[in-house]
Amino acid sequence: MFPIHLAMAPAPIIEFLKKLDLKSAEYIFAVATRAGSQHRAFIDLEKILKKKGKSLDSYFTLNMASNDPKFENWHAATAEELADLESELQNNLDFIQNMVLNKENSREEDTNFTVPMPVFPILSLILPFLNRFYNVEFYADSKCAGCKTCEKVCLSGKIKIINEKPVWQKDVGCFYCHACLNYCPEQAVQIKSTRFLKSHTEEHERYSHPYATADDIAEQK
Repeated sequence: MFPIHLAMAPAPIIEFLKKLDLKSAEYIFAVATRAGSQHRAFIDLEKILKKKGKSLDSYFTLNMASNDPKFENWHAATAEELADLESELQNNLDFIQNMVLNKENSREEDTNFTVPMPVFPILSLILPFLNRFYNVEFYADSKCAGCKTCEKVCLSGKIKIINEKPVWQKDVGCFYCHACLNYCPEQAVQIKSTRFLKSHTEEHERYSHPYATADDIAEQK
């Protein structure tokens, strides 16, 4: 299971799959989570699997709340929206569990997206090239209290506290999980503008998973 990043599979997932030994695998499935937009993640995975002589037997996409507040019209999911998402999610999980336990094939076309992307077939082809030029930078503004929560939840180890302030090390990769952004108690972590869009994190509130604490994330290390 993995989240959708920029309508594609995240880079850490791609690298993991390249290294994974699947010679003895009899059934391969993938579950992607998203805020609702169309994506090409399974195409990305299939390209790697094909080189290993394998393919996805089943793939599924789940709609969940967005934790990416840099977009202009973004808002944290309301209690009502979360309830609707969770109800739909539980139904889908029951279906997925049944398919996986019985090793059944499920490669249905995605029709459950809530955010259609214009001319998606064409856009899907050029996304990998656009991604090369897509770059975001994180920083902490004057609200930072030096609590070290961002360093604590950073699974890639990119954040290092220097002089009681977080520094995002340029020589360490980022998983773009946004944990540092959403778990900062002061909402001091921000994203700088990129070449393709203006960041709105300074204007927006934050969203973190209601059932996951900063300690829970840190324990994954």
